[in-house]
Amino acid sequence: MDKTRLSARQARILDFIQKFIADYGYPPTVREIGEATNISSTSVVDYNLKALERLGLIRRDHEVSRGIDLLVDPIRQALGNLVRVPVLGVIAAGEPIPVPDENTAYADEVLELTRDILLGYGDELYALRVQGNSMIDALVKDGDIVIMRPQRMVENGEMAAIWLKERQETTLKRFYREGPMVRLQPANPTLKPIFVPAQQVEVQGKVVAVLRQA
Repeated sequence: MDKTRLSARQARILDFIQKFIADYGYPPTVREIGEATNISSTSVVDYNLKALERLGLIRRDHEVSRGIDLLVDPIRQALGNLVRVPVLGVIAAGEPIPVPDENTAYADEVLELTRDILLGYGDELYALRVQGNSMIDALVKDGDIVIMRPQRMVENGEMAAIWLKERQETTLKRFYREGPMVRLQPANPTLKPIFVPAQQVEVQGKVVAVLRQA
């Protein structure tokens, strides 16, 4: 993709979408795009998003507020510089499930992602397939792939892979430290949060990107 085909405004919008997804693991709303790119009219943002769609750079689901998908192939052509990310197993986005011994079933699968999409995260990244729909309102659905950065601490509200020591189970939730307890918050109004003593919780990694399955 030749970026000279884009207006300066469209290039700013595309760059913001990439960085937002890398930071939060889900795409921005039209209003958030407008605020970040100094566009006061949501209709003007929508006009430019339609232009990016016509160029094959994004795909939109107009039924949801965060329904923007970055299309990998055009971005790969534009940016190059790929990072190979191994898919190491499965993580539950629902009720926690035991980590099976066969959790390396997908170990031979490798994703190729651009460093710009990942905002410079290094080669330590790995990927997990999502099982369940507890994070569906964060646009993480059953069958999607989350890109993880190994780390032992996350900020409140960040999406992380959490190991529950006593249960010997793992889960994908938003992390909140609340005094001596940790609240593991789903992004699904039909599900309740999980409360666990802090000493029984181990952060295994932070979600840095989500690859949505068609």
